[in-house]
Amino acid sequence: MDIGPLFYKEGLPTTLHKQRWRSSSLSSKTSSIPSIVLAFFSCLAWLYIAGRLWQDAENRTLLFNLVMKTPAQRPKALTVEDKLMVLGCKDLERRIVETEMEITLAKSQGFLRNQLTESGSSSSKKLLAVIGIYTGFGSRSKRNAFRGSWMTGVDSIKTLEERGIVIRFVIGRSPNRGDSLDRKIDEENDMKNDFLILDDHEEADEESSKKAKFFFSSAVQNWDAEFYVKVDKDIQLDLEELIEFLDSLRGQDSLYVGCMKSGEVVSEVGKRWYEPEWWKFGDEKSYFRHAAGSLYILTRNFAQYININSASLKTYAHEDISVGSWMMGIRANYIDDSRLCCSSSTQDKVCSLA
Repeated sequence: MDIGPLFYKEGLPTTLHKQRWRSSSLSSKTSSIPSIVLAFFSCLAWLYIAGRLWQDAENRTLLFNLVMKTPAQRPKALTVEDKLMVLGCKDLERRIVETEMEITLAKSQGFLRNQLTESGSSSSKKLLAVIGIYTGFGSRSKRNAFRGSWMTGVDSIKTLEERGIVIRFVIGRSPNRGDSLDRKIDEENDMKNDFLILDDHEEADEESSKKAKFFFSSAVQNWDAEFYVKVDKDIQLDLEELIEFLDSLRGQDSLYVGCMKSGEVVSEVGKRWYEPEWWKFGDEKSYFRHAAGSLYILTRNFAQYININSASLKTYAHEDISVGSWMMGIRANYIDDSRLCCSSSTQDKVCSLA
């Protein structure tokens, strides 16, 4: 009868021993995971430090060998050419030198083409003026009116050029190149031979500022003159008065001549003469002094300046403002003459509104 209880007492320690072994094995597995992670990162840190030490050792060896060399064996300081070679800029340097040589050559030639005279102009002497009359595709009647005021004979253009005056109607190309508009201008030019056609310019009212660039650039490339005159299509021009006026300016350089004016900058969208970049003209919204666009005159050096810097010159919504801004950046001698104010009632005027 005492055997049962005795068996229970002897079996209790065995059960407790098994439970303790299981719990200790679980805790040992749990504690071993952080140890493995720590060992892994320790290995990475050791590899990094070893790599840096090896690199530093190599650098020290190179420096030691360099110091031990004789002064004749040591490399000299890098020259500019060495640096250019290292940076792979030798080719760029060569192109810069070639460009500088081309600029020097251009200066020696006066920034003009080899042939200064346009086909049809037989005069090789320096002209008094090149007069460019702006025109459009639908303005043939106005062109005929201009022609009638000074071109009375078949050889009128030749006669004027013998006097040192070149007159051309200035026009660009149609947005649809080669269409009927372009063909009509080409046909008229074949008959009259009095156009300066700007092949790289698209004829449009909103492109008038760019047209000024193309006109002065083309004019100075084709003709060697003292003055370059822009004339608007909507005025009546007294050519003899203009020639007399230009003759009085002979020998003067760096001139910007016209009917000087200023005025309010229009900042309201939709209004006439709206200027999209009105905020650049200050809080007073007033334009700087500039020559009216109806008629103004530049000397040869300023026409050259426009030709050379055409790509970087800033244009605004209106041509006269654009040209005035270009003149502000250089040493221009302003001449304000009321005879060039086409809307005034001054006697002996050069021009008047049509």
